[in-house]
Amino acid sequence: MIKPNEMFEEFQRNVQELIAKSPAADIEKNVKAFMAQGFAKMDLVTREELDIQRALVDSLRERVETLETAVKALEEQLNNK
Repeated sequence: MIKPNEMFEEFQRNVQELIAKSPAADIEKNVKAFMAQGFAKMDLVTREELDIQRALVDSLRERVETLETAVKALEEQLNNK
């Protein structure tokens, strides 16, 4: 199976070859606009957005683990009384 990056790189190479062979000067601009429109429909996120969300998830995971530990300690206190 072709990885998404490989697919886009191959597509880009093919487009560049097409542009190099084509007399039309604005094909590259049109292809970039077409690709941007296609990517917008895919609901993609930037690396920066992904990293921010990952940091938030990691922070929340730590908070949940802390709260779980606190709840267990309180449950043990209640059971020992």
